Amino acid sequence: MLPDLNRPFALLRREGRDVVEVLTGTVVTVASLADIPDESLSLVPFRQVRERGFDCVDDGTPLSVLRIASRALCPVAAFIAALPSSPVALRGGAFDVSDDDYATIVADVLRDEIGRGEGSNFVIHRVFEADVDGDPIAAALAVFRRLLERERGAYWTFVVHTGDRTLVGATPERHVSVEDGLVMMNPISGTFRHPGGVPDKDAVLRFLADRKEIDELSMVLDEELKMMATVATEGGQVVGPYLKEMAHLVHTEYLLAGRSALDVRDVLRETMFAPTVVGSPIENACRVVARHERRGRGYYGAVLALIGRDSLGRQTLDAPILIRTADISHDVSHDVSHDVSHDGRQDGRQDGRQDGRQGGLQGGRQGGLQGGRRGGRLRVPVGATLVRHSTPAGEVAETHTKAAGVLAALGLGTGPAAAAPPVAPLAADPAVQAALVARNATLAPFWLQDHHTRALANPELAGRRVLIVDAEDTFTGMLHHQLRVLGLDVTLQKYSASPALDGFDLVVLGPGPGDPRRVEDPKMAAMREIASRLLAAGTPTLAVCLGHQLLSGLLGLPLRRKANPYQGMQRDIVFFGRPATVGFYSTFTATHPHDRFDSAYGPVELSRDPANGDVHALRGPTFAGVQFHPESVLSYDGIDLLRSLLTTLLPAAVS
Repeated sequence: MLPDLNRPFALLRREGRDVVEVLTGTVVTVASLADIPDESLSLVPFRQVRERGFDCVDDGTPLSVLRIASRALCPVAAFIAALPSSPVALRGGAFDVSDDDYATIVADVLRDEIGRGEGSNFVIHRVFEADVDGDPIAAALAVFRRLLERERGAYWTFVVHTGDRTLVGATPERHVSVEDGLVMMNPISGTFRHPGGVPDKDAVLRFLADRKEIDELSMVLDEELKMMATVATEGGQVVGPYLKEMAHLVHTEYLLAGRSALDVRDVLRETMFAPTVVGSPIENACRVVARHERRGRGYYGAVLALIGRDSLGRQTLDAPILIRTADISHDVSHDVSHDVSHDGRQDGRQDGRQDGRQGGLQGGRQGGLQGGRRGGRLRVPVGATLVRHSTPAGEVAETHTKAAGVLAALGLGTGPAAAAPPVAPLAADPAVQAALVARNATLAPFWLQDHHTRALANPELAGRRVLIVDAEDTFTGMLHHQLRVLGLDVTLQKYSASPALDGFDLVVLGPGPGDPRRVEDPKMAAMREIASRLLAAGTPTLAVCLGHQLLSGLLGLPLRRKANPYQGMQRDIVFFGRPATVGFYSTFTATHPHDRFDSAYGPVELSRDPANGDVHALRGPTFAGVQFHPESVLSYDGIDLLRSLLTTLLPAAVS
């Protein structure tokens, strides 16, 4: 039943299955996702995000691959009986970053990053560390037993042992999966904590109605829709939201689905990593995280990746996010058979060979593991999501709460014992279901419906050539998809590629992070130069968010930083005479005291806030700009507004 504990193995209980999968084989280290073989389970480190060209602190954590040589299935109840049940003793627990230092980092990110328009949210982590007494593998198996017995609602509950380290956890969140060409992602946000059993319904209803919780889930939904628009041939469809009930936590989640012909390794690469553990927009979030954390993340926030083939030979991928996980490295002060770096990581010797340690589970039960494994070092990474209304003290407290919750769930802390699953999940309650459905009332129907079966193409737009200039925000992927659905022929290029502007009927200046007033910034300078060329040539131009701000500046409008950033905020506006519900992701805005003015490029009409002059949108003879994101799931009227702008602009392309 149990594998040979002296060799690499993995034990998995996946959501909806009443069996434990027992995988054994050899462990190898590979350099890239492309090198991962079929029939394997990979520990993908956060540093792998470099494959997307994104920044990270390279800590050398290996991309370790368990080549699966054998598989077995065992009923959960029988497997539990074979696992050790003795408590796990920890010594000397503390965070690797002090409360004061963490509070300083939070304050820096709020002031210097969110406050300057670098993104809507960022996740900054720190690690609870402690020594483990006794055999680390026995400790991990005891934790696994507790999770199987008492946790519920996890996407994966698992132990993975590579030879020199053991990971054990219960992650709630699927990052990405592929089966029969169907890609699925599972954004989760919002956390309601309760003592166990069935949570108080009234308290849960208040949680579901909380504006902050709604906004944060919508931001995560937008960020993962960006990824889905990149990997799925026809974009993604949003299903949900749902209530995810765990032993002491309740979350809200959506499911995204779309079809793809990509290799599963490419799907994994293009979705590294979840915004729930990094931030958004994802590329700049990686940059911000590296700048402020100043150390590697190991496997935190990355994924396990189970890659294989189904009975028809089609590729499969199942990749949960590595959160709520303990990483136990073996104490080399007691075991000198490995060459290990100063923080306990093996220096590249991931070949799965037996390491000479003795031990085993007597009789297949809890008789005790014995031999050379005499202690280890436990690391439990946790992160706080920093948003515009965060406070340093609040986020320090949040990391303490999360660490205590993870340790309690793992049976390693003093928190309350997990309860058995309730007879009737709260998610089935009609009032709860109504509250969940109500969350979609103001979201864009385009993303909630199967838009692929609807005739959205406009004859006036069909076949017209459009270039989207990407300014480091993959909202451009969602724009790309919507423009294609409207019938346009779309090309997407990064601003840094110095894209040729000739031969297109229209150019879209895309969104991106940063302060548009910093004319010395290389990205701002490049985007301003592109916008200037378009205005001078009279090329029809649509500018979105950052693009809109730069266009506004060239037209002579002053730009200012908003006292309260609109990051992930839905607002009702008047869009050139018609009411519209739209989503903003902006720290800066153009302003003007009047609805019209004359520019060097012709008369300009403004849609603005009459209370403060903030410009929501503008339009002129050959150009238009919107401060909001018409492609966002927060823009209820987004596709209609986009169509109206394009049909107005594109006749100017006809000679």
